[in-house]
Amino acid sequence: MELDERTMMDLSALPLSVTLPACFLGGLAIGYVYFRALRHTAELIVSQGSPLLGLALTLGRLALLTAAFYVAVLAGGFALLAALAGVLCAKAVMLRHARRDRA
Repeated sequence: MELDERTMMDLSALPLSVTLPACFLGGLAIGYVYFRALRHTAELIVSQGSPLLGLALTLGRLALLTAAFYVAVLAGGFALLAALAGVLCAKAVMLRHARRDRA
């Protein structure tokens, strides 16, 4: 089955009032998953856990982040910045929780 231009959705045609909050919330979700997987990978390295699981987590989180940013790029530059802002906010929240747990 071939896709033509009529069946493909143009994400850049969506209004910014819909795109930006969706990309920010998507960035928050992706960032949370990314940094949880990063923390789990670091714990695997420290505890000398399974190297294959660590590799799978690393490749999975990079693929997830790449795919999410690709979708955001399709929606436009502002959407990409909103998604990046969501990922960075998720990082800040995860760091704050990690510091609180450590104290």
